[in-house]
This record gives sequence, C-alpha cells and structure tokens, in this order.
Amino acid sequence: MGGWFKALQFLTLSHHHLPTMLKISLLARDNNSEPKSLDDGSKSLSESSSSITSENVHPPEEANGLTMMQTLIHLLKCNIGTGLLGLPLAMKNAGLLVGPISLLAIGILTVHCMVILLNCAHHLSQRLQKTFVNYGEAMMYGLETCPNAWLRTHSVWGRYTVSFLLIITQLGFCSVYFMFMADNLQQMVEEAHVTSNTCQPRKILVPTPILDIRVYMLTILPFLILLVFIQNLRVLSVFSTLASITTLGSMALIFEHIVQEIPDPRNLPLMASWKTFLLFFGTAIFTFEGVGMVLSLKNQMKHPQQFSFVLYLGMSLVIVLYICLGTLGYMKFGSNTQASITLNLPNCWLYQSVKLMYSVGIFFTYALQFHVPAEIIIPAVISQVSESWALFADLSVRTALVCLTCVSAICIPRLDLVISLVGSVSSSALALIIPPLLELITFYPEDMSCVTIAKDIMISILGLLGCVFGTYQAFYELIQPINRSIANSTGVYA
Repeated sequence: MGGWFKALQFLTLSHHHLPTMLKISLLARDNNSEPKSLDDGSKSLSESSSSITSENVHPPEEANGLTMMQTLIHLLKCNIGTGLLGLPLAMKNAGLLVGPISLLAIGILTVHCMVILLNCAHHLSQRLQKTFVNYGEAMMYGLETCPNAWLRTHSVWGRYTVSFLLIITQLGFCSVYFMFMADNLQQMVEEAHVTSNTCQPRKILVPTPILDIRVYMLTILPFLILLVFIQNLRVLSVFSTLASITTLGSMALIFEHIVQEIPDPRNLPLMASWKTFLLFFGTAIFTFEGVGMVLSLKNQMKHPQQFSFVLYLGMSLVIVLYICLGTLGYMKFGSNTQASITLNLPNCWLYQSVKLMYSVGIFFTYALQFHVPAEIIIPAVISQVSESWALFADLSVRTALVCLTCVSAICIPRLDLVISLVGSVSSSALALIIPPLLELITFYPEDMSCVTIAKDIMISILGLLGCVFGTYQAFYELIQPINRSIANSTGVYA
C-alpha cells in the first residue's frame, strides 16, 4: 500500500511538471522552450518522493517562457487526438441535430470548468503563498480549508483521487491507441490486394478477416515495448514533431474527402436513442483531453495573465473543429459510419496513406502518453529494490505497463466502446465533476452567491449522471455479441 501512496504522490509533479516539459517543451520548436529543467524534472522523479514538493516547481524565467502562439499550439495539441476521429460515430449516436448542439454544450461546460480550475488554483496559491499549485494539490488544499472536519482530516485523499483518475486516463489513452493502430493496420494489410489508384466510395460487406484483430495488436506490442525503452526526452521530442506532421497531413486529406459529394442529410435522424446518446456523451467528453494541462500551460507562459485569451481562442477553434468533423463525417457516411473515420475512407492508395500517417503519429504519441504513468510508477518501484536491480526493474515495469494496455485492448476489441468508457469514467470526473466541487470547497468559506452554488451543483450532477449512465451503457454494449451492430464495429470493408 505504501508503494501505491508513493506512486500517487509522484503524479502531482509528473502530470503537471513532467507533462508540461514533455508535451509542451518537447513540441516547441524554439530552443528556449526546451529548458534544462527537462533533465532536472526527470532526475527529481527518480529520487525519493519526500524530496518532491510543490516548492520544487517554479514558473519559468520570463526569457524562457512560452509565447502566446506557442501556448496556443500546445493547447491545440493537447486536445486533438484519437477521440477526434470517433466524433462522426458519436454524432450518429446522438442524431444530426442533437449531436452538434450537445457537443457545443459539452465544450462550453468543459471550458467553463477549465476556467474554474484556473481560478481555484490561483486563489489557493495566493492564500498559501505558493508559486504554483497543480490539479491534485489544488484539490488537497481546498479540502484542508473546507468547513467539514472529516474532509479536512482526509484531504490527502482528494489528491490521491485526482492522481488515480489521471493515471486511468493516461493508460486508457494508450489502450485506445493500441486498438486504433490495430484497426487501421488490419484494413491496410487485408485490403492491399484490392487497393487501386482510383478512389471509389467504400461499400459495406460482411467482413471476413484473414487474421483476428488481436493478432495485429500482438504484432504491434514488441515495437511499442522497444519504443518506451527510450527514456531520453530529447529523442522523444523528435518523435513528437514527426507525429505532429503526420497528423496534420492526414487531417487535411480527411477533410478534403468528407466535404465532397455529401449525400442528402434529410434521411438521417435528427435525434437518436437515449441509450446511444449515453455513448455519445462518453466519446464527446473523451475528446476534450486538455483539462489537466491548463494549469501547466499557464505556469509555463512568459505572461500568464494572457492565458485566458489563449484558452478561449484555442478551445473555440477546438470546438469548431470537433463539430465540423463530426457533423460532416456523419453526413458523408451516414449509417455506415465506423468507430474511426479513417476506416470509412475509400480503398485507394491516397487514403490508405492517411491511415498509415495517422497510425504513425499515434504510434509515436503512445510513447509521450506512456511517459507520464511510467514516471509515476517506476520511481516508487525502484525505491524498493537495490541499485544493481534498478535498470531491470525499470525495464520490467515499462514492459508490464505496455502489456497491460495491450491486454486491455485485446479484452475489449471495440474502439468506440473503449473511448466511451474511458470518457465516461475518468474524463468526465476530471473535466466536469471535480472542478465545480473544487470551487465550492475553495470559495464557500468566503461567502459564495447562491447562483454560483446552484450552478456548480448542477454541473457536478450532470457530470456524475453522464459518468454513471455512460459507464453502464458502455459496459452493457460490451457484453453484447460483437456483431450486434455492424455500424459500431470496426470490420473490414471493400
């Protein structure tokens, strides 16, 4: 149990200091955005957890901070992942009218909760005279000052809860990456003999795969294990740049295809079943991945007071992108919409290259997402063994964690349902449930207005209902026969 406590304590730094350096500085093209604190943060994670405190994390010197444009790029990068490609199916699960409106509402609520988190962290840092507090610390410090004595006594569990949810979210992303790469690899390999230079609309057939998709997951497994053995953050920065380039290229080709010859949308339902809407909720909230990064982004800016403008601008672009891709993708493919829009693309070499590029991008992004839980757990494990066994323990834990995400993907080979499940369980808690509760416990002793209290309670209840019912529906769908709904499967088309 003590080892797990240590691991959870490590997350406070690793999610907000390490990911800032990893996801922010590694993506920055400016040499100044790769400060030497990369190495310092990496070393500190290998030391005893007792040496890691919030006082060790300081904002960058103004000369080394991120500009507004760099911060905007990193904010976009944090929110654009595999969940984006599942939005056309999410629109199908909600309806052509209800889907875009609901996605807009969820986006606005998510941005509002990001602002709440920023305000609470700023207020707590001033109250406690700290330079910076992260998500887990904000929850813990907020509980320490709340009126309830029991919550004050157990305030550290607020930090552990946030930390645990962040771990689940990161490993969930990695499992989704496994399924995404396997789905696209299966289609590319098994359609290679019929792929042509002429791009014709894809027609649905009853799939007869040559190899089970689990075989493709096991094929990818050893390459990912070798990839995560790379611990040099500067090497990973090269992979991050490559992932960004391939993702941008594939997104351009996807939009180029879906805006052409859109069928008459009047045959599509405006509102879907409430059961499938619950799956929409999980997928939609899954796509907003950046809630845990906003504090780190603000802390890394040259002028943190400008972050509010960057946040509103960046998230407005993200929401518009989500609605456009989801709506246009559903209108283009209708009832044949698959779990990932890449699986609906025509069977020609041009669009096979889209799957290849996006899969390459996701392959290298896996290492970046994996780095966070690895640096949380590995130091706690190494502290329990002798120095001579440290390297063996390090590589063993990395291998075990990759295998864990692979086994999760093998046990649940439904990309759409795993996205919905991860979104319902952990993403909804981090994005919608915890921030309003944090605002209540932080500002309640300072005479909050009744309107603010009612608003926070309503948002938390909405997030909780989505979490509970979305999780239930995802599990219900998982126990059904896999061919129960061809449109929601990831079978091979021709």
